Amino acid sequence: METNKRKILVVDDNSDFVDFIRKILEDKDYKVSVAMDGKTAIEKASSDLPELVMLDLKLPDIPGEEVLKRVKEINKDIAVVVITGFGGEQIAVDLMRKGAIDFLSKPIEHEVLLASVKNALDIREAQIEDRQFDRYPSLESFFPFLAHEIRNPLHAISGALAIIQRRSDVKDELLGQSIKIINEEVQHLNEFVQECLNFVRPPNIVRFIEVEINEVISVVMNIISNMLEVESKKIKVVTEMDPHLPKIYANYEEIKQAFLNIVKNTFEAMPQGGVFTIKTSRKSSSPTHIEVAFIDNGMGIKKENMGRLFNPFFTTKLRGTGLGLAICRRIIVDRHSGKIYIHSEENKGTTVTVELPIGRRLGDTSGAR
Repeated sequence: METNKRKILVVDDNSDFVDFIRKILEDKDYKVSVAMDGKTAIEKASSDLPELVMLDLKLPDIPGEEVLKRVKEINKDIAVVVITGFGGEQIAVDLMRKGAIDFLSKPIEHEVLLASVKNALDIREAQIEDRQFDRYPSLESFFPFLAHEIRNPLHAISGALAIIQRRSDVKDELLGQSIKIINEEVQHLNEFVQECLNFVRPPNIVRFIEVEINEVISVVMNIISNMLEVESKKIKVVTEMDPHLPKIYANYEEIKQAFLNIVKNTFEAMPQGGVFTIKTSRKSSSPTHIEVAFIDNGMGIKKENMGRLFNPFFTTKLRGTGLGLAICRRIIVDRHSGKIYIHSEENKGTTVTVELPIGRRLGDTSGAR
């Protein structure tokens, strides 16, 4: 539907260039409006409420820098990508420090344009999300602050790296490897920031629906087989699913995330391979609950670490964030009134057991052991 299209405002006084940009964006189902000068751009930023502004630096009436400032005053959530002609790169980089997300130099290639638009919209959504957690007290108030302070320079690094990639000799092997390393580290930090926000995100009751747990597990295993392709080839997965398992009332995406964290930990605990068994059943001692058991014969957990497994930032992994199990506990116990148990013996394996109520029972926060 028209109302679901993402709105983009293109600001440029060259009608041929505007038509070129409009066609590419409309072909990808964006809703495009146009301003041929700065005054109109400012008016449309207020009236059309675009999510993204493609802003040419040289306009007939108002400098692009002033338009950027005014647009951000109207709505700080508007993403801005600066468009510059030859020789305007330095000014464009300066504007990135003042709130622009990226810049493109004319002539603009089709794929480069679409990639920049997608990246700018993704960054916009991340920045909006960062501001949604300002109300949390104590340690949790630090996470949104941390996310904001890390994401801003990360976005600048990503933008600058994209420019380097576009202007680099792709045949230079050392340069290519260096760019790859930077990209991987930026991605790692972005994932860390997202886990911090996942930890403090409040439960979304509106998204609670009937969920088929066996189906969730199938989806998780498909994701893991692609995410950890090398490890998957060394691990034998055995599933013992109760075909008559009742559906539960839950947030599908959150339960999927919790199970994904558990399975990912399991695969990483079996670097030499092994057997991983998943069992689902209706809990015999409590017919109002279902039970999911994740059983591996991996390296296990040291006895002295067992009491700290659910503590935020506790990890034994070289590059772990220490938030995976803390997020699992928050999802399963705090948000779904369930329970999570971990039994493990070093060098013998680990069993993670999750209990979830079949009915809607929000608010009962007893549980992790």
